[in-house]
Amino acid sequence: MISVDSHSLRSPPGPNYPVQLNVDAKTLATLQELRAEYGDTIRLVKPNRRVAYFVNEAADVRNILVKHHSTYIKGPGFERIKMLLGNGLIVSDGDIWRRSRRMIQPSFSRQHMHEMIKVMFRCCIKILDRWSAIASQAGAINITEETSDFALEVILISILGSDYESRCFANGENPFAFVRSDTTREISAVPKFHELRMILLEIIETRRSGKQSFDFLSMYMKATDKDGVGYSDKELVDELLILIVAGYETAASTLNWIWFLVTKHPVVEQQLLNEFARLSPHSLAVNPDDLANMTYTQQVIDETLRLYPPAWLLTRRAQHDDKLLNYDVPPGTDIYISPYILQRMDKHWPHPLRFDPTRFAATRTHSNSRPYFPFSLGPRRCIGEYFSFLEMKTHLGLLLPRFRMTLMDDGDPEPEMGILMRSARDIMLRPTLRN
Repeated sequence: MISVDSHSLRSPPGPNYPVQLNVDAKTLATLQELRAEYGDTIRLVKPNRRVAYFVNEAADVRNILVKHHSTYIKGPGFERIKMLLGNGLIVSDGDIWRRSRRMIQPSFSRQHMHEMIKVMFRCCIKILDRWSAIASQAGAINITEETSDFALEVILISILGSDYESRCFANGENPFAFVRSDTTREISAVPKFHELRMILLEIIETRRSGKQSFDFLSMYMKATDKDGVGYSDKELVDELLILIVAGYETAASTLNWIWFLVTKHPVVEQQLLNEFARLSPHSLAVNPDDLANMTYTQQVIDETLRLYPPAWLLTRRAQHDDKLLNYDVPPGTDIYISPYILQRMDKHWPHPLRFDPTRFAATRTHSNSRPYFPFSLGPRRCIGEYFSFLEMKTHLGLLLPRFRMTLMDDGDPEPEMGILMRSARDIMLRPTLRN
């Protein structure tokens, strides 16, 4: 990398006062105001005197996350996640990250993910029975809670297999349920995550001396690095906690927004129904081929993720000098990138606030510079992306053809800007059975 000469540093414009950045609505408003005043790349100084760049040039974002990814490590905000969840794949850097990524990658093969469809299917059938009872009584569904419960159950069974029922409900209450109910991810949750660590360690100990089953835990326990060394118990628990939280939150949030958007757009709903009827006209079964052929459903998922990316603010920190298109990045610079802002910019997306799944139709052509990265980009792109797509397609393909949903509140729920973006209030729907 060519070193940046401090005397000829190309520095972006920006304010001459300290700017506080967190993961909250105030930060979103601040970033939007700065971009409106200073342009797509902004230099700012935080209260701790560290220099930060807020980057909105699509080509620069791709360079940071893809071409020059090794120049950057995880940025501010990941310290809290590390305190709660340990040094798993999402938060680790360098050799630790590379080793773990290579070890975990085989677990997420297409063949393994297709086996997991059975878990997704069973969880959907339980929902079908419950929603049918609610519909018969003209009741209401809290779809925010329903999608959260579904996503948490899917990821826990996919990780723990039969141990989910036998070990997680030993005392009558699922200790992992707080992951859904307490979404603040504050440091005060450390004792609760410590309890989960103890449970996972007990299950691991039992697995080491007993029969293995097909689930992520067994696959992770068999994983070895290039020297044939597997995970230590602590490393294994770190990876499992990351997988539980990340695997749950993405699907829960996205499905919540999908149900809201589809209910508000009857034309989109009908096109989804047409696709499901064509693929599985008389069957409750789902299979990998059907899911792969749900092209319009995939467009709906992609468009929802464009409008409501779960990770709305990404951070990196430059370890070495780097060069953007028009500016230089000195070592130690914090980089802020917002998929939420970039994916709603009208210079890239015509009518950006409109919900239009056909933006992602294969017949449309787009420039490679179009900013779309709800699962990040490059080597650190979410490893569970395909799992999440299968899960959401299974959920929609089984439930939407059987239930017509009506919004019980005409108002749009505002997004809540935390570590991950959720709806600020729960979304309530009234289900009726379709013929």
